[in-house]
Amino acid sequence: MTPTTGDVIADALIAHGVDTVFGIPGAHMYDLNDALARRNNTLRFVTTRHEQGAGYMAFGYAKSTGRVGTYTVVPGPGVLNSGAALCTAYGANAPVLCLTGNIMSHLIGQGRGQLHELSDQLALLRGLTKWAERINHPSEAGTVMAQAFQQLRSGRVRPVAVETPWDVFGQRAAVRAVEMLAPVPPPLPDPDSVQAAARLIAAARKPLIMVGAGAVHAGDEILELAQRLQAPVTAHRSGKGIVGEHLPYGLSMGAAYDWWQDCDLLIGIGSRLELQHMRWRWMPPGLKTLRIDIDPTEMVRLKPTVGLVTDAALGTRALLQALEGLLPSQTSRLEALIACKQRDLAALQSLQPQVSYLQVIRDVLPRDGFFVEEIAQIGFAARLAFPVYAPRQYVTCGYQDNLGFGFNTALGVKVANPDKVVISVNGDGGFMFGVQELATAVQHGINVIAVVFDNASFGNVRRDQTERYDSRFIGAELRNPDFVKLAESFGARAERVSSPAGLRGALERSIAADVPAVIVVQSERGSDASPWPFLHPAPYA
Repeated sequence: MTPTTGDVIADALIAHGVDTVFGIPGAHMYDLNDALARRNNTLRFVTTRHEQGAGYMAFGYAKSTGRVGTYTVVPGPGVLNSGAALCTAYGANAPVLCLTGNIMSHLIGQGRGQLHELSDQLALLRGLTKWAERINHPSEAGTVMAQAFQQLRSGRVRPVAVETPWDVFGQRAAVRAVEMLAPVPPPLPDPDSVQAAARLIAAARKPLIMVGAGAVHAGDEILELAQRLQAPVTAHRSGKGIVGEHLPYGLSMGAAYDWWQDCDLLIGIGSRLELQHMRWRWMPPGLKTLRIDIDPTEMVRLKPTVGLVTDAALGTRALLQALEGLLPSQTSRLEALIACKQRDLAALQSLQPQVSYLQVIRDVLPRDGFFVEEIAQIGFAARLAFPVYAPRQYVTCGYQDNLGFGFNTALGVKVANPDKVVISVNGDGGFMFGVQELATAVQHGINVIAVVFDNASFGNVRRDQTERYDSRFIGAELRNPDFVKLAESFGARAERVSSPAGLRGALERSIAADVPAVIVVQSERGSDASPWPFLHPAPYA
């Protein structure tokens, strides 16, 4: 039989290496759902309990691997429910593909009030993604899908979306085989700019390298640059682990702030430089900036002294070549870098109890395991105090800071990395955003360990209302369920602890059990030290 549009889409997914689709079936999508079902020996379909869960799981899959994470939801409310996950993928530079439907093709734009109708869904999707397009006929399906994957693998990585009208999914036509499109090659480093950058580096006395999500594939080159310059490498969220913190050159943001005091050159590679310009908010006198970024608009948003519009690895390799014979022999700075680390570790001991819990998690989590943060007191502290040894092993939501993203995202990480330990840390408020996906975890055997810190409050909001609004609490204090009983009702393993030592034992037991697990860390309201003096340190006097 001639293929349907749904068949062409499913075959395109397989041809481009997709092995898992997250989502919820729905009437608009039946013909696509059936095409996926007929290929269930090649494509795994993970049914979620909410569209936002589907989007976040695709995000976790993508963020932890660099491969395309794919999800499918119905149009209208389904797309809107998954919108937060698309925002996260956009902000955190993750290759996520949203496949959705639309109302019947002849009714689009008519305003007739059809099931799940939006006035202009395609425009909405274009506002949430890097690229979005509609398939109007089976003959377009292969081309549109190939373009989608080309966009996902070219330039600055961000999500894309493809919508198909309800009636078009099931239409049949004789079509050509799916043709894959090669990624658009990255811009080559401009030779004059490379030479200017090399001269800038050669004149620097104390450089600092800042990396972000755009440099996740360039760790070897960046480490070589760090060694050549005897310069530390730091990150805020997405760049953690590109140069591991077990190496002397890999500094946490706190240790890097120590180095920042008299830094004279900031080298940003695949980073928006949020840490320095929005968190630290203090520039050493005479500071110069060198940026390497594949997104040319970044050079306009934050104009550097010298900018290289190119891929992170290409640009760093070009710099290394240009520095040959240009740099004087560098005196080792390892002792100074280690001293920065030691001072930071000592200072962080005041960030309790979060640091003690994070030390336990770091001790128990295998070196190749994954840690998924959350917008919570423990998550904020992790950015400062959770050492990361390799890229992609610390999974973050980027600048969107979406409350409740963590647990659902961790499920996607585990699906993509079934043989690795995945630990999700959560606040009690954020965990309730996606607690229903415990059912997904149990049904599909997704053995994530969720550590839920239960202090019966939105801790950050409550602290702010205490310190700035004379303890006039509104919406900050929570009435929670018994999380242990709730998890057990889903069929997950669960236990409650109240100390770092108790967490250690619970984590060891959960890893050994290798089933979906929830560990509840019970604490009192207002018991967490504030992370903000570390995340927004005061300028040096």
